[in-house]
Amino acid sequence: MIFAQTLFLRCMRMLFGLLAFLSVMQAQAQVGADVSARARAWLDATLSSGMQVKGLPLRLEVSLGDLDARLQLAPCERIEPYLPVGTRLWGKTRLGLRCVQGLSKWNVFMPLTVKAFGPAWVIRDQVPSGVVLTESDAMAVEVDWAELNSPIIAERADWLGQTATRSLSTGQALRQDMVKAAQVFQAGAQVRVLAYGSGFEIATSAQAVSAGVLGQMARVRMDNGRIMAGVVLDSRTVRMAL
Repeated sequence: MIFAQTLFLRCMRMLFGLLAFLSVMQAQAQVGADVSARARAWLDATLSSGMQVKGLPLRLEVSLGDLDARLQLAPCERIEPYLPVGTRLWGKTRLGLRCVQGLSKWNVFMPLTVKAFGPAWVIRDQVPSGVVLTESDAMAVEVDWAELNSPIIAERADWLGQTATRSLSTGQALRQDMVKAAQVFQAGAQVRVLAYGSGFEIATSAQAVSAGVLGQMARVRMDNGRIMAGVVLDSRTVRMAL
């Protein structure tokens, strides 16, 4: 009889323990669901107007990860999402969520991936490092701008005639760190100088003192020996203001 009573009490304690455990797990699941719902609502509101870069509309795809299953969060009356310092809604990132009204304050992070699809230029065939890009080297397609940190080159004029800074592979989207302005003359070369002022423009010859890179400043020595600087227009022309 005593054995049966003892066994019954043990079984009841196990049952109560199991019920308590299930209750805690259910509460944890509810908190996790609340966190995910609040995060999703915040993202929907924040990104509802879409995203534009350089005036181009980008098509967004947002993937929200899961909380660490090991976390044990107390119920919270008000959950506040926020972007951690130094992060942005771009590529692989994270979203912070904190309990600002509840018995126990907590702060957690959820993994987040934001893809931003838009027009870009991708390499047709392998391009060796140092080669000047031409029209036939790239084609226009839609890519994920947020896949890498370096900004996408969206305009043809921003890569055409530029030099590849490294070997470029087929299908690779052109980004700003992949190209640089082409060098068009060496120091010591004879160049034409277009000098302009208020209501006049003159042309003369000079000798390059520094290498000439398209769109950048170069120094030249004038016939009188004076060193001046101007913007490189092409392979033999420097333009400067007087």
